[in-house]
Amino acid sequence: MPDEEFFAASRDIISTIETVIDGKRAAVEIALTVLLAEGHLLIEDVPGVGKTMLARALARTVDCSVSRIQFTPDLLPADITGVSVFNQSDREFEFKPGPVFANIVIGDEINRASPKTQSALLESMEERQVTVDGKTYTLATPFTVVATQNPIEMEGTYALPEAQRDRFMARISMGYPDAASELAMLRTRATSSPLDAIAPVVNSAQLASMIATARGVYASAPVEQYVVNIAQATRRDPDLRLGASPRATLQLLRAAKARAALDGRTFVLPDDINALAVPVLGHRLIPAGRAGVTVGGYSGATVADIVTRIVAETPVPLGTGDRA
Repeated sequence: MPDEEFFAASRDIISTIETVIDGKRAAVEIALTVLLAEGHLLIEDVPGVGKTMLARALARTVDCSVSRIQFTPDLLPADITGVSVFNQSDREFEFKPGPVFANIVIGDEINRASPKTQSALLESMEERQVTVDGKTYTLATPFTVVATQNPIEMEGTYALPEAQRDRFMARISMGYPDAASELAMLRTRATSSPLDAIAPVVNSAQLASMIATARGVYASAPVEQYVVNIAQATRRDPDLRLGASPRATLQLLRAAKARAALDGRTFVLPDDINALAVPVLGHRLIPAGRAGVTVGGYSGATVADIVTRIVAETPVPLGTGDRA
């Protein structure tokens, strides 16, 4: 996709989502960054701040297949992946695909399902496929999971294991709106939902082209080394018990490429890495001791401070835009 067309389409997507999500430009941009980087997004915040609304708004801007899963304690893995049903007429088993067979899968309150059910997403999120009864089925392309969860409520919830959290490219928090945005929300949503007015901005083919454009953004050798240095530093830091995985290193660079494309550039800058370090790495790290532990897992604020310090201490490379 030409750079001008990419930039115009991305601005249209962001402006369309902002008709629903007031005053949260940073969260909207990261959500789109994850989509273009072929990652998965975890939206973690208190109830009622628009987590599911952001996921639904992002999905509606793209004319592709979308499914929504309401995670509950009685949800079974087959309710997500699908199940083989015996066909009486053909006298053989027939596979009925589950809601995971969509381009964008919205998982609402993902931590309310049991660990057994949560694990049904592991294969699909990493390998873009589902294996049922010994047979493997390829998922749609592109494929993105946008999940929400409440980090402060413990009753009826199951904390996501590290393997599950590591499969999410980024984690964001919505936060409360400012007074002006909240007042505008009262006036515009009194009689109808703004979601009803959202029309698709791009189709699935255009989205695939935008993803290819983001994937083709240039990252110089010094920038790649910079990403590796940050990841290595998290594994040596005394304040962290678990550092960033190699998957995190890959996803940080992919997200940085998408951010550069959204900014109208064809190359990655260290600023892209710095801006995405906390949302991409924060949810994967475990602090040493019990600092930052909450009832829902690990506090993003404490880990964010550690990541910010590590990034600040890592030397910034030179010559990041040169093609060798």
